[in-house]
Amino acid sequence: MPVQLNHTIVRARDKKRSAQFLAELLDLEVQPQFGPFLPVVTANDVALDFADAGAEPVVPQHYAFLVSEEEFDAIFGRIKAAGLAYYADPGRTRPGQINHNDGGRGVYWLDPDGHVLEIITRHYGAEGRTG
Repeated sequence: MPVQLNHTIVRARDKKRSAQFLAELLDLEVQPQFGPFLPVVTANDVALDFADAGAEPVVPQHYAFLVSEEEFDAIFGRIKAAGLAYYADPGRTRPGQINHNDGGRGVYWLDPDGHVLEIITRHYGAEGRTG
């Protein structure tokens, strides 16, 4: 079997709020709690397991999601409808814009814990990619 990402843990101040925030924007479902984790599973079966950080500080991470053009339009519409700030770049120097890297579209925004979320319609480096 080839190596595949199965899950990752997303630390949050409030795992229910953060899991619901992501699920609603991406049109996914929050799955039943599994141990201390509240999973949100993507179409390629990767689980983002939200966990309460407790007394630990939440260290912002970056999570990027590859979506179709139609999904981009729908998600971007929900981002704008929610009044969220969005950016064309991860450094947040191009507010209110999307990017067109590699012939696709991409946008970044923050979740309630400061994690940087991204949707893209093409793999970065897609022009030279073989897989």
